[in-house]
Amino acid sequence: MPIIKVLPHPEYCPNGAQISTLSGTSICEALLDHDIPIEHACDMSCACTTCHVVVRQGYASLNPLDENEEDMLDRAWGLEPQSRLSCQAIVGQQDLTVEIPRYSINHAKENH
Repeated sequence: MPIIKVLPHPEYCPNGAQISTLSGTSICEALLDHDIPIEHACDMSCACTTCHVVVRQGYASLNPLDENEEDMLDRAWGLEPQSRLSCQAIVGQQDLTVEIPRYSINHAKENH
């Protein structure tokens, strides 16, 4: 079973975490299944960017980006070359290290 190492995030996972998940599970589902409450405003339908993560290790083991995810990622706060929408990034056979960005474009959540 692959391990997802989650780097510390002040709100969602202050101490970081290491979680096990099944291959074929989305990163978002794995985080939620382990009580890491990552935002997912569109209910994991690839219609927002609130579940954006940066995959620090294991990026190549994920399923390829599709055009819809690429288009949505252009709107993500703090976009990096190894950014993915966690609802669309399917865990393969390798362990991953992910970072949840400090902010998202969910303005209501950020009190803007």
